[in-house]
Amino acid sequence: MPSEPKPGTLYLVGTPIGNLEDMTFRAVRILQQVDLIAAEDTRHTGKLLHHFQINTPQISYHEHNRQSRIAELIRLLHQAKAIALVSDAGMPGISDPGYELVKACAEENITVVPIPGCNAAIAGLTVSGLPSDRFVFEGFLPAKSNARRAYLESLKAETRTLIFYEAPHRLCATLDDLQVLGADREIALARELTKLHEEIWRGTIAEAIAHHQVKPPQGEYTVVVAGAKLESAQLSPETIKTELEQLLAQGISRSEASRQLAKQLDLPRRQIYQLALSLPAPESLSEPEA
Repeated sequence: MPSEPKPGTLYLVGTPIGNLEDMTFRAVRILQQVDLIAAEDTRHTGKLLHHFQINTPQISYHEHNRQSRIAELIRLLHQAKAIALVSDAGMPGISDPGYELVKACAEENITVVPIPGCNAAIAGLTVSGLPSDRFVFEGFLPAKSNARRAYLESLKAETRTLIFYEAPHRLCATLDDLQVLGADREIALARELTKLHEEIWRGTIAEAIAHHQVKPPQGEYTVVVAGAKLESAQLSPETIKTELEQLLAQGISRSEASRQLAKQLDLPRRQIYQLALSLPAPESLSEPEA
């Protein structure tokens, strides 16, 4: 869009998560042409700007000054300034206070435009070898073991693939606590994504613990864990209907949703399809015959 950047607009600009070649042409142009860049760490972002010969002034926006800074940024946006928001790596608003600024902009009817870029969670998921059709991003788990284990307990029945971020000094403790999900649960550890020492490790949680007892963790990790398997014997018709509703909401037909769930649960397809017929179809979704 050659008219970008527009006055009074907040741009969420994705930046590389390690490899500078992942910076997009559009991101460079927006950062060059906005009036101000709000950065999580101005020194860190300064190195990125220097590499791409970007001279736009910066202002800090991070966890510790967000409350006072939001009002200032909103005021500047109302004064028709174009502002870019960046994080230290990846898309702003993911596991950082960016969402609070976006929320404030929405309340003030200020336009927010995403400039898509790298994201470690999605990159890790795509190379994990685990189901990617349904997943949930959980960010960083609690730092203390008791709180972390309690939170993981609440995820034991989650059937979607789970994605976490973890620092190297906590990875072994987190892997140990992940055993509450089942030591044989499949897991993928994506280390230093897009960087020189990128590594993707796949196995079970028990195997991951053994692996890192020999090889100490290094670098930042995206942790991808398989969701819980549905146990057909323990599922009520209401639970099966809930699973069907989630599939139908994705635009999948009753027939195909029944086929997928029957295979997953090892139940007769016709039994699942009869339950599917009792559900209302999402609006504008036409159903083929079984």
